[in-house]
Amino acid sequence: MAKNPIQFHLSFNNGAERLQLPVNPESISVSTSHGYTDLDAAQFGEYTVIGQRRQTEFRFSSFFPRDYNATYCAYSPLPKPWNCVHKIQRWMRSGEPLRLTVTGTPINLAVTVRDFTYEPERGGNPGDIYFDLSLREYRFVSYRKLGYADDKTTVTTASVGRADTGEKVSNYTVARGDSLFKISAKSEVYGNGDKWRDIYNANKKLIGANPNMITLGQKLVIPR
Repeated sequence: MAKNPIQFHLSFNNGAERLQLPVNPESISVSTSHGYTDLDAAQFGEYTVIGQRRQTEFRFSSFFPRDYNATYCAYSPLPKPWNCVHKIQRWMRSGEPLRLTVTGTPINLAVTVRDFTYEPERGGNPGDIYFDLSLREYRFVSYRKLGYADDKTTVTTASVGRADTGEKVSNYTVARGDSLFKISAKSEVYGNGDKWRDIYNANKKLIGANPNMITLGQKLVIPR
């Protein structure tokens, strides 16, 4: 079976743990919306205040097969169905975001698991676990620190985080267990995993079409 260029990956803890869905969903539902507030003022009548973009939501269904079938399985050997269920549940309960990547598409976002529903067994398919997964985009928040004068009421300084005085690298050699997100998050690179695409774009000829397929020992250029 020819390798499908579209693969569904879930990863956790900056790529330290990964799960590629063994069976690609038939479809993925992507929902985007915007915040609006309708107001009714006596002198102006009804008008709309446009708010901020809301987080994107993703929904899809698939199953964890007990046995390999070349017709629909994306790879082999397969992970055990119950191990997949327990891994997703553990990630969901950790209080930390995970990452959804759909290769061949622009979908590569930090997300939270909003709903994970599964059927332990469906008639005629013993050992297979069917599931529905609902995810929502996660936005990382920066906290601002304020300084006050002696009277405790006057703001004197404002800063965002701590300045990074470490020396930044211009090249990076891929180590075992690395991903582009994990590399980008390193303090000596960017200190921000969401800038992984900058690294990918600068090294696309070396890495190839799949940004998840970096290999041990590759020397990557880190653009500045």
